Amino acid sequence: MKFTNFEDILVWQEANKLIIEIYKRVKTGNDFAFRDQVRRAAISITNNIAEGFERQGNREFKKFLYISKGSCGEVRSMLYPARTLKYITQEDFDRFSELCIKIAKMLSALIKKLT
Repeated sequence: MKFTNFEDILVWQEANKLIIEIYKRVKTGNDFAFRDQVRRAAISITNNIAEGFERQGNREFKKFLYISKGSCGEVRSMLYPARTLKYITQEDFDRFSELCIKIAKMLSALIKKLT
């Protein structure tokens, strides 16, 4: 498996879609701290994939993929209070949750391939 750019990595592309959706759909009113945290967690997924890739070593790349996976879990965890507080709809919760699970599985598969 050889990538030329981190943008070629499918899991990075999927995580980038999640960021865009989070930015568009999470409406928190004046709860800027929550909004900013969920955005930072989503962006952390792609940023860690990119940073790990750019270090040009499988060991370092794997380390950053694990961090990305953790950030994916953080986003998924934040979906629960977001739904309860009506910052997102049930439909958004379901879509984001499915996308987070898909991204986490893709990260796990990539980590396994690098082992």
